[in-house]
Amino acid sequence: MTDLTTMAKTYHLAVDLGATSGRTILAAFDGSKVEMEELTRFKYPMLPFNGHLFWNLPLLYQEILNGIKKSKEVLAEKDAQATLTSIGIDSWGCDVAYFYADGSLAGLPYCYRDSHTEGAVERFCEKMPREKVYEKTGIQFMDFNTVFQLDTIKTNSPEVIEAADKILFIPDALAYMLTGKAVTEYTVASTSQMLNPNTGDLDEEVLAALGIAREKFGPMVQPGVVIGTITEQVQEATGVGAIPVVAVAGHDTASAVIAVPTPDKDYAYLSCGTWSLLGIESPDPIITDKSREYNFTNEGGIDGTTRFLKNICGMWIFERCRDEFKDVPQNIGELAALCLKSDCPSIINPDDPSFAHPASMTRAIDEYCTRTGQEVPKTPADYIHVVYCSLAKRYKEILSWLRELSPVEIKRLHVIGGGSLNQYLMQDTANELGIPVIAGPTECTALGNVLVQLRACGSVSDLNDMRRVAINSTETKTYLPK
Repeated sequence: MTDLTTMAKTYHLAVDLGATSGRTILAAFDGSKVEMEELTRFKYPMLPFNGHLFWNLPLLYQEILNGIKKSKEVLAEKDAQATLTSIGIDSWGCDVAYFYADGSLAGLPYCYRDSHTEGAVERFCEKMPREKVYEKTGIQFMDFNTVFQLDTIKTNSPEVIEAADKILFIPDALAYMLTGKAVTEYTVASTSQMLNPNTGDLDEEVLAALGIAREKFGPMVQPGVVIGTITEQVQEATGVGAIPVVAVAGHDTASAVIAVPTPDKDYAYLSCGTWSLLGIESPDPIITDKSREYNFTNEGGIDGTTRFLKNICGMWIFERCRDEFKDVPQNIGELAALCLKSDCPSIINPDDPSFAHPASMTRAIDEYCTRTGQEVPKTPADYIHVVYCSLAKRYKEILSWLRELSPVEIKRLHVIGGGSLNQYLMQDTANELGIPVIAGPTECTALGNVLVQLRACGSVSDLNDMRRVAINSTETKTYLPK
């Protein structure tokens, strides 16, 4: 944990929310680099209720208030005059919350892992052909994309949509609860399969097929816009002043990509966590028959860039297997090292639907191997080895497709997020891809969140300036192919 000193620094609070756990991070900027200190860490497991899975949004809101209060305490210990300059919130994509006209929360948001959207793509595409949906949005087809969630809810529980005055993505919903100002931030909206990257707004024809008015969503804003200041009620609850809340790149991957520590554009990135997202930064959307065939997605980035990428079911498989292991090391590094004790040759497709939300992940792997005529893993070491080797091979396959479509020459892979610490997976990936793998930093998402806050406050000027700060603020490790 870095010790923040006061000098001529500005301080910013990054709220970084992942799937089931989140953090608040205090960042100090001295004009050259960012130093970050974790203030709070909290869990918010999916809530099983009434046959569905939901998110406990009030708990998330309370944890943000706790983080704001903690930031005041920590800053007071360092310098009685130091205060927060801004707050930014990033989260996972696709999921939305509903609010009544009086500003109160209209129930709990559905979780994207809820099974109610199984088959939702096919149902919606009876209203609007698949080719047209992709032409309009450039987004890969996944059952839990917002458009399919909303279509499912409108079919099964139309009163939810009808009663909602506002429909807001998770970071925008939490910013609304803090400020009373409703917006739709561009990068997180781009995950919905409702945003048209050519118009920069939610697509009229997609909304018409849904039967939902554009007015139910907040006005579109780009990363770096100040949404508003925290309300007087929040100020009283936390003991701080009227702090601005910035619309950062609200989708966590968009924030992470901003902070990739690179001096040029000749690379692909892999955001490696529960999900693996492999892609490039492109100046324009890539919407072609081939990109649709490969099911690539065009998500919004900063300054009009496009994150052209593909979602891969990542460390989710390992995490679920880990929950089932017995008598294994609890230390993640020691557990990962078990892969060296196995030579199980089996390979799974991490994106096979059987691994999306099985009752038992190890059983799902067993059944896949049996179905495909492969050796069934027997030990935790076998399962870990199979998962790592399978992910590396899947990365190689996706990278080959990406190279067919990319305007960028891919000379190396930058891996960001928690998975970049996994030396075994990183080396396997370098070996499979045959190019250098630059691992780190793990905190790219929080750093990208802060970098956008800095630009909103005038501390940095453009993306090149932000990347220079990212390079100054991070450490990486290079894995060469063997």
